[in-house]
Amino acid sequence: MTTPKLLDDPARAVTDALRGLAAVHPELAVDPERGVVARADPDRRPGKVGLVSGGGSGHEPLHAGFVGLGMLDAAACGAVFTSPVPDQVLAATTAASTGGGVVHVVKNYTGDVLNFQMAAELADDDGIEVATVLVDDDVAVTDSLYTAGRRGTGGTLFVEKVLGAAAEQGRPLAEVAALGRDVVARSRSFGVALSACTTPGSDRPGFDLPAGEMELGIGIHGEPGRRRVPVPATGVAREVARTSVAAIDEDLPLAGEDLIVLVNGMGGTPLLELQVLAADVVDELTGRGARLARALVGNHVTSLEMAGAMVSVCRATPELLALWDAPVRTPALRWGA
Repeated sequence: MTTPKLLDDPARAVTDALRGLAAVHPELAVDPERGVVARADPDRRPGKVGLVSGGGSGHEPLHAGFVGLGMLDAAACGAVFTSPVPDQVLAATTAASTGGGVVHVVKNYTGDVLNFQMAAELADDDGIEVATVLVDDDVAVTDSLYTAGRRGTGGTLFVEKVLGAAAEQGRPLAEVAALGRDVVARSRSFGVALSACTTPGSDRPGFDLPAGEMELGIGIHGEPGRRRVPVPATGVAREVARTSVAAIDEDLPLAGEDLIVLVNGMGGTPLLELQVLAADVVDELTGRGARLARALVGNHVTSLEMAGAMVSVCRATPELLALWDAPVRTPALRWGA
């Protein structure tokens, strides 16, 4: 038996959620029926590079929750776990454009890649120059059912925050896009599921995960990872931290590096548990000779109500840290002046 959901009509879950976003965030221009969220603030400079991302809904606050000063200019919100269609992405691109071109931040899932590519071609026809940054930070799986190559997961947040700050500084399109590709190259993620999630309107979880087992290396839809193992009787957070950091370090050596670290809940994990995991992650990182420069803990790139977590790291530079620290004002992230 699945847990009831706080919905009025499962078929309108995304539309109604965007109505709620609009009701409590008047600084955003929200089109619930079309599935597009954009900045409505009047102080964007003409010629500023626009920043657009999007994807299937169900990962909140990604992406609509990151629209605002210092991050995205617009987001395209598809149906749950379904890529937005090209017309949605084009509408978001148009809303983000002020004459300096637009960067698309695209997670490496086949539907997203194809639909953003089509939207970029349509935008070009309208005189909007588009550059694409493809995020493929997941170290667990290559060439999955949903991707050619690695999946785009928690590292997307690093890209959106850093590029949002760079765009606010007035940097040109080519420079912002090149910076985004550098952030992707510096970022890696590994996720673990402790339970499955159920999409609105369904009467069963999206995948089978028996009680007492956990899936190592999941994507942000609960798609299969590297392997399934028993949940240890004690030290669950410690084991998740050890497994995640080891997988990341094997792919991208961390010793001697200053790191931006995201300990991300998948939607159904309380902050108390994420903080326990964060302590263990920091222990693992410092034990491997890395240094914690910045950290963010919470539910930022989710998978509906899935229990579990994802560890993401970015090998930082002084420039990236300055851009990370730059002011941001969005529904989900706010700091600085």
